[in-house]
Amino acid sequence: MDIYADHAATTKMCDAALRAYADTAAKFYGNASSLHTAGQRAQEVLSDCRARIARLLGCDARELYFTSGGSESDNQAITSAAHAGAKKGKKKLISTAIEHHAVLHTLKKLEREGFEVVLLPVGEDGIVEVSDVEAAIDENTALVSVMFANNEIGTIQPVAEIGALCKKKGVLFHTDAVQAVGHIPVNIREIGCDYLALSAHKFSGPKGVGVLYARRGAPLSPLIEGGAQEHGKRAGTEDLPAIVAMTVALETSIADMDASEKVLKHLQDRLIAGLSKIEHCALNGDRVRRLPGNTSFCFEGIEGESLLLLLDEKGIEASSGSACTSGSLDPSHVLLAIGRVHDVAHGSLRLTLGPENTEEEVDYLIESVKEVVEYLRNMSPVWRDLKEGRRQYIL
Repeated sequence: MDIYADHAATTKMCDAALRAYADTAAKFYGNASSLHTAGQRAQEVLSDCRARIARLLGCDARELYFTSGGSESDNQAITSAAHAGAKKGKKKLISTAIEHHAVLHTLKKLEREGFEVVLLPVGEDGIVEVSDVEAAIDENTALVSVMFANNEIGTIQPVAEIGALCKKKGVLFHTDAVQAVGHIPVNIREIGCDYLALSAHKFSGPKGVGVLYARRGAPLSPLIEGGAQEHGKRAGTEDLPAIVAMTVALETSIADMDASEKVLKHLQDRLIAGLSKIEHCALNGDRVRRLPGNTSFCFEGIEGESLLLLLDEKGIEASSGSACTSGSLDPSHVLLAIGRVHDVAHGSLRLTLGPENTEEEVDYLIESVKEVVEYLRNMSPVWRDLKEGRRQYIL
């Protein structure tokens, strides 16, 4: 049995998006910046997509900019807000310890430029306290950046409350909504954010295309120079087939959202219940305030990399909270932030389901994980020490 359980990493393009991509590439090949008929036809399609996405997100079409994806959108929003704040003497940037690296690495770069970066802690449930955000904001704060939903453990943050707080304090607010858009309701006006990032391939659209929302009046400077595309804020000829496919994928995902959420929550509950029966394991993140379909566990006494490789041999495509870098397995910064110790964080597994997954597949996932965890523990000297009392169990 082959099971794809890594939807948080990327999704397969839906049939409607594939058809839209091919149709647009064949019929609307003109450059949307050209004045001739083919170019203007392309421009009309581009404007139509911008308007359709704006209606879905609850914003003005003029506030949307097409980018290459979430990472670029995050980079542009954060650097724009930071540099604008610096001109006013405000060089403090507030975020959380569990952000995606597109945010954290951008903040680290700005820190090297002289900005003060404050990374707020989260609780064991993976959720930041609004009171902590409020306490961190002062007269020097240029930006608050808090993700909508976490890519590893699926926890959903109180972004609307944070947005209201930032508006009250007169501070710009950015949210990375890459994991949220297309999966749970996202309305920009209700959130009250100044910037929002999304990426098409997370909701059955193509890779390499995304959107940056920037509120009218919010500072926005281009990352890429060379042309007047995207209202002069993002140079480069727009990838019209990809943008049309993204628009169709988003419309399809939102239209199917209620039905998909019902299916995914049922499968998620079944998966969590089954995996929870494995001894000395723990669910990562809040049990309720999490993305439908996202399940993250830590298993004591094993390595996540070995777990993934053996699951792959069983036809299961999953991911871990750990990243293999330069030959060493580093524990996830997200898992460390929620209080998992290094030894436990190493034994992490993320299973993210899609609406096409079935109960039969979930049952196979549960049995396969049980078998592989038992197999790895039987070979582990760490597990032997735990069983024989030479070490104390953590989970």
